[in-house]
Amino acid sequence: PHGVAPIGITAYPVWSKLFNDKLCHWTCAPVILQLPIVSFFMKSVGYVPAKAKSITDTLTKKEENIGIILDGIAGMFQQRQHEEIAHIRARKGIVKIALRAGVPIVPVYGFGHTSLYRVVVDPFGILEFLSAKLQVALTPFFGRWGWFLGPPVRKSAVCLCLGEPVDCPQMDDPSKEDIDKYHKQLLEHYEQVFDQHKAAYGWEDKKLKFA
Repeated sequence: PHGVAPIGITAYPVWSKLFNDKLCHWTCAPVILQLPIVSFFMKSVGYVPAKAKSITDTLTKKEENIGIILDGIAGMFQQRQHEEIAHIRARKGIVKIALRAGVPIVPVYGFGHTSLYRVVVDPFGILEFLSAKLQVALTPFFGRWGWFLGPPVRKSAVCLCLGEPVDCPQMDDPSKEDIDKYHKQLLEHYEQVFDQHKAAYGWEDKKLKFA
């Protein structure tokens, strides 16, 4: 889940070179890469805009890896005490891209992202609707010591866990049935990696729910 800020993957493009010879380019909202100082830093470590063309070009032309937080802005508004909400049930575009490129999808779960901040969610969903339309988060949140827009809570550790990959065969024009098939596998693998590691993280009573 995205949470307010997916801090667990902030510097991962740099560290990914330690694990293999391919850089992992994480994606972010295109508007972030238009901010003067922030965009310079993020582009320099490999970030690309979360657009289908940029993702496809990185996978096929550069032949490098892509990291995507599937629930994006919608994931910032999903916080529950006894369950984790992953807003990815309808996120099938990445499966279509993976099938066209013929690349596997590795599910990565970031334990702790939803505990770093306390998000203020309006009961009518107006802020979530406007955020989705504007493609920028309008999310009031409180961090350490109750500070408005403050630093993250120190006691919440973040742990990234990798699941079994979903092997996507190359298809020039995948059908809806093909996309649904591999998207279903992706959800199953997310659930597996969550259930496998949640007790070690201290969340043995939490459940993962897809929205």
